[in-house]
Amino acid sequence: MPTTSTKYTLGYGEAMENLLRRRTAGNSAAYLLPHLEPGMRLLDCGCGPGSISTGLAQAVRPGEFQGLDLEASQIEKAQLAAENPGCGNARFQAGDVTDLPFENDRFDIVHCHALMMHVPDTPALLKEMKRVLKPGGLLAARELIASASFLQCRRHSFGEMMTMFQKLVEANGGHPELGKQLKPVVRNAGFSKVLLATTTFECFNTEKEMTIVIDFFESCFFNPENRKAAIDHGLATEEQLARWQNQLQNCRHSPDALFAHAWGEILVRKT
Repeated sequence: MPTTSTKYTLGYGEAMENLLRRRTAGNSAAYLLPHLEPGMRLLDCGCGPGSISTGLAQAVRPGEFQGLDLEASQIEKAQLAAENPGCGNARFQAGDVTDLPFENDRFDIVHCHALMMHVPDTPALLKEMKRVLKPGGLLAARELIASASFLQCRRHSFGEMMTMFQKLVEANGGHPELGKQLKPVVRNAGFSKVLLATTTFECFNTEKEMTIVIDFFESCFFNPENRKAAIDHGLATEEQLARWQNQLQNCRHSPDALFAHAWGEILVRKT
C-alpha cells in the first residue's frame, strides 16, 4: 500500500478487496515461509487487509508480528482477520513505510508484497527497511512485472490496456516493472547478499476466479478517476477505454479465459 507521498492507483474498492483476500502466505509468500521460525520478529510493510499477514504471524508465533499500512480502513480489516485462532501475536497500526515507527535492528524479517511498486522514493523505503532489520535479518519482497502479465481471451486488446495501466502507475509515481528490477534495486540499497531471486505467476482460470479479476479490472482500470487521468495524460481515448471495457465483459464467462499476474520475488540478507 502507498505512503503519504504517492497516489494509490488501484484504490480500496470492494473488487480490490476481493482480489487481496484471495492472497495468503501460502500462495503469495511461499518463497519466504521456509525461512520463518517460531520466536522470530517479523514486520509486514503495506500489510493491507491482512490476508497474507495472518499466515506469516502464525509461522513466527509466539514471536512478535507487526503489520503496517498507511490506510486506516485496511488496518481495521487486518485486525479483524487476526482474530482467527493462532494470530494472538499479531499487532497492526497505521503508518508511513518510509518513516517506520520502530527502533533500529528490531526485526528478523521485513516483508512486503506489491508495496514498492507504489512508492516513488524506493531508496527511502529500502533504507528504512534496512534500518529496522537486525544484522543477518532478511528482507523479502514480491513485486509486479506488469509487462509479463497476460490475459488469454479471444479478441481482447489486453496488451494495449496493460500499457495504459503501466503508464498511469508511472504517472502516479509508481514502478509497475519493479518485479524484474529487484536485484539491482536492493543491491543499490546496500543489500549485497541475495539469497533468492525468482519469478512466479498468480493464475486465475475458473469462472469464479475470472469474475474476481474482471471485477478488479472494471473497478481499478475504468473507475471515473482513473478513466479521466488516462485521458488527461493522453494514455487512452474514451473510445479505446469503452472498447477495452466491452471486451472485458465478453471475457467474463468465456470457458477459455485465463489471467496471470507475473511477480518477481527476492530474499536478501542484511550484512
